[in-house]
Amino acid sequence: MQQITANNIPSPWYRQFWPWFLIALPATAVIASIATLIIAIKNPDGLVVDDYYKQGMAINQTLARDRHARFLGLHAGGEVGPGGEVQLILQGKQPQPAQRLRLSLLHPTRADQDQVIVLELSDTSPARFQGEFEIPPDVGQWHVQLEPEGGHWRLTGRLDWPGDKRIQLEPVGGTNG
Repeated sequence: MQQITANNIPSPWYRQFWPWFLIALPATAVIASIATLIIAIKNPDGLVVDDYYKQGMAINQTLARDRHARFLGLHAGGEVGPGGEVQLILQGKQPQPAQRLRLSLLHPTRADQDQVIVLELSDTSPARFQGEFEIPPDVGQWHVQLEPEGGHWRLTGRLDWPGDKRIQLEPVGGTNG
């Protein structure tokens, strides 16, 4: 029989390495799961749509607006100032230039940062429009969309903020599609 002495008394489990190591593995998984849940709640995915049929119908309407803009030979070009000032010249076969146009500045992934501004007609020959938007908080590429108030046609382009000063807008599919 072995004699128990002070040298060979096993230490309690909470003073051993391996139990704590085995407890730490699932504990880190629980902490990572809670962190993932918090991130998912704070940043919801805005790219998911509820009604796919309605979305498909809207795409067909958008394509018709692009075709109409190509038919009219519309395109726009202009400049964006450092303070958000926008000046655009709209060219094409419009029978009568619109008095106002809507310019949408669309963030690629965060719909809460999208902006829509109204451009007012400042000169008719050529059709020159101007307006101003708030400085976007995010840097990077933004989608830009130009349309009249009635929404009969649409021109699109991109803006690399804050680098781009020039902006070019054309119908989707090019000018000869």
